[in-house]
Amino acid sequence: MSLLVIGLSHRSAPVSVLDRASLSPDGRTKLLQDVLAAEPATEAAVLATCNRIELYADVDKFHAGVAELSTLLARHSGVGLDELTPYLYVHYEDRAVHHLFSVACGLDSMVVGEGQILGQIKDALAGGQELHTAGRLLNDLFQQALRVGKRAHSETGIDRAGQSLVTFGLEQLAAGADVPGWAAGRRALVIGAGSMSSLAAATLARAGVAEIVVANRTAARADRLVAILNEPGGTGVRARAVDMGAVDGELTRADVVVSCTGATGLVLTADAVETAVGQAGGRELALLDLAMPRDIDAAVHRVGGARLIDIESLADASADAPMAADVEQVKRIVTDEVEAFGAAQRAAHITPTVVALRAMAADVVTNEITRLEGRLPGLDERQRAEITQAVRRVVDKLLHAPTVRVKQLAGEPGGAGYADALRELFDLDPQTVASVSRADRNEVADRNAVDVKNRGRV
Repeated sequence: MSLLVIGLSHRSAPVSVLDRASLSPDGRTKLLQDVLAAEPATEAAVLATCNRIELYADVDKFHAGVAELSTLLARHSGVGLDELTPYLYVHYEDRAVHHLFSVACGLDSMVVGEGQILGQIKDALAGGQELHTAGRLLNDLFQQALRVGKRAHSETGIDRAGQSLVTFGLEQLAAGADVPGWAAGRRALVIGAGSMSSLAAATLARAGVAEIVVANRTAARADRLVAILNEPGGTGVRARAVDMGAVDGELTRADVVVSCTGATGLVLTADAVETAVGQAGGRELALLDLAMPRDIDAAVHRVGGARLIDIESLADASADAPMAADVEQVKRIVTDEVEAFGAAQRAAHITPTVVALRAMAADVVTNEITRLEGRLPGLDERQRAEITQAVRRVVDKLLHAPTVRVKQLAGEPGGAGYADALRELFDLDPQTVASVSRADRNEVADRNAVDVKNRGRV
């Protein structure tokens, strides 16, 4: 395993740098394609959230991989390499696994313990599968990360420490008041109809707002979200969809605004907010910006009658948030899972060599039986079958204990050298070993294609 992760997050970089370094979906696709075209990488996946951008890759050379991937990340983010480098973190092999598992459990989130990161990890894996940039290592890694995250939430009380970024943001807007009590009867404007905006709309509906207006560039997505909010037997909130061109007008009637779009420029300017506040008759306008890059002009902080909570504000607030006692238990789960994953990967690394050894032994048996038949042409079918079976049993018994033991040893730290030792001792054909590895990779590719096809049907 030569897993490398290079990234930056709210823990390593100021929000202003994260804002500029964020990647659009098209940008992530182009980055992955360029990573695979680069010499050091054979697999790649991008994990992008509102407060992190991370590039995972299977590389054959550490230093060359760090240099190439850092350069590509800087090029596609639009932030110069010299400026970006001080904020980048690098993890390799087991430390990279530990990092992703910690992220999956919510330990590295702005709001410790939040579970929304699992959906974002799932999206990162799906993106790598659809582009065929995720092979056996990254498939195994990300699928195991999802299982580890779910285990942490089911076996511990980490949920007591964590909540979604939406809930945390609304709590900050409520300024210490109970969110349902603060939100009850208010009119909300939700800008965007993606996963974060949908979560915000659902959370506001449960909190008891009187009306939710959804604005999105794609009308069909806004209509779909509104239809869900208006379903019979739901929260009873009134919901309607509007065009993005109607946002300024809706702003004058809203009490709460939540914005999370994929726009590369500002969605709400300070002038638009100031105008809306002026027409609101003294009513305070509460705004929550969960987008990266930001949707709402930071200058809104200086607009009287408006209260803006953005990613930067949430980062400051989360630094003072209490940690749950269950965090230590989650850390132990992560440590155990990292050791188990490393052992499984090291054991899997030797499998093609073991398969090649058994194939060579089978060829030896076949050749010797053929030679024996030439020297003893009078053997009948029963005798020939008995001799063949006896020779095969002898070979199987001789190989059984060494191959079982070598798999066990390969699972231990430093066990990767056992595959090399087997190839050297038995003079195994490197092409045979490589062909088994290729077959494994083709199996993963076929499985990815089926997964993508099934997702399309759903």
